[in-house]
Amino acid sequence: MDSQLGALLLADARLPTGGHAHSAGLEPALAAGLRPDEVPEYLHCRLRSVTLIDAAASVLALRAARARPIRLGSIHDAVLARTPTEPMREASGLLGRGLARLASRWWPEHAAVVALAELGPRPQRPLALGVVAAAMGLDEQQVARACLYEDAQSVAAAALKLLPVDPTDAAWWVLDAAGVIQESVTRAVDVTGTTDLPAVTAPLIEHGALQHATRSRRIFVA
Repeated sequence: MDSQLGALLLADARLPTGGHAHSAGLEPALAAGLRPDEVPEYLHCRLRSVTLIDAAASVLALRAARARPIRLGSIHDAVLARTPTEPMREASGLLGRGLARLASRWWPEHAAVVALAELGPRPQRPLALGVVAAAMGLDEQQVARACLYEDAQSVAAAALKLLPVDPTDAAWWVLDAAGVIQESVTRAVDVTGTTDLPAVTAPLIEHGALQHATRSRRIFVA
């Protein structure tokens, strides 16, 4: 498979993984008082914390998917340890389920896809992302960048539904985050194992996820 095309596909919001139902925490952040003009700063914060962890874990999962024997369990446990809030675990698991479904349909006999299924029906998103990237032939930078870009696009796309924002402004937020994305890509690929997987806390995002889970009126799952 053409890895360049695979990288684009993996970062495409139209990929049927359920990503359209997630705001990357923007909806609860706005409910907690985040101002519209603070959304770009919020986006940068996620790229340097929550999403950095995901990007680094996806790189580790990609490496594990190419090794023999394939060991994904310790990476999965490390991601869970860095995601203390159950609603955020659940959101990641839903996205992981969508990616795992794609993998099982497209590459059912791939050794890493089989190993991913052993983690259960809802593996955390970065594990599934790394396995799909391995099956597509992506390299480490490609999977890390796809992870970070998709999260930034989730914030921008959600803002169009939650705020009176010009679509050109929302698109600019993502383009303007290019430097932060590259910084996080570099940090992600420099990770050598679970012991130095980033553990950057984002307490307000975690708290927002807890509050959001109790609301009966909401647009996004998370």
